[in-house]
Amino acid sequence: MNVIAKRRDFLLAARAKRQGSKGMMVQGRYRNDTAALRVGFTCSKKVGNAVARNRAKRRLREIARLVLPAHGREGWDYVLIGRAEHTAARPFSALQNDLIYALRKIHNQKP
Repeated sequence: MNVIAKRRDFLLAARAKRQGSKGMMVQGRYRNDTAALRVGFTCSKKVGNAVARNRAKRRLREIARLVLPAHGREGWDYVLIGRAEHTAARPFSALQNDLIYALRKIHNQKP
């Protein structure tokens, strides 16, 4: 699992499929190659100050580390976006279920 770091890749994912859940928004894009899946994380200032944004991103990173190897697909880019007041406060198991639900919906959407 690689990390998305370039703005261009974030913008491409923003125009692709998306699915919201209580704890996060997930954007998914198929890249047409067989490379490993990539994941990016972002939280806007709506989530809170720098401490709150970093806490939310840490939780998203850990959930991605646990869920994506089993439920993600090769050749896809995923961007996990934190939600104000929900990402940091939601129980960890509920966030995991949110990500699994969002991935299932993204993979089943028509192009």
